[in-house]
Amino acid sequence: QVQLVESGGGLVRTGDSLRLSCVVSGRTRDLNRVAWFRQVPGKEREFVASILWLIGSSMYERSVEGRFTISRSRAKDTFYLQMNNLKPEDTAVYKCAAATRPGTGSGFYDNDYWGQGTQVTVSS
Repeated sequence: QVQLVESGGGLVRTGDSLRLSCVVSGRTRDLNRVAWFRQVPGKEREFVASILWLIGSSMYERSVEGRFTISRSRAKDTFYLQMNNLKPEDTAVYKCAAATRPGTGSGFYDNDYWGQGTQVTVSS
């Protein structure tokens, strides 16, 4: 089992920055990929960014590329989402996810591991 706990959300203004953190515990040595998703009420969960746990290569959803950066610290069993130049359309509940099985960068499913979510609200 893998447990995930997010932190770092909040209320900010357009153009501000936030850094989300996700602490991983449990079977961390089996991690393959970790990621951030976001969801707005009434809409599908949306992929934001992912990173391969061992080698650190990352991928991003197009609307956040150049503004968001995903990173991880294997020493701290923690990964991050640095969000710069935030926009009102970035407002959502952000959830971290982890997979122990190989797969594509954005391919996470309900039976992977998920955090509870942290609210990010960007005011205009």
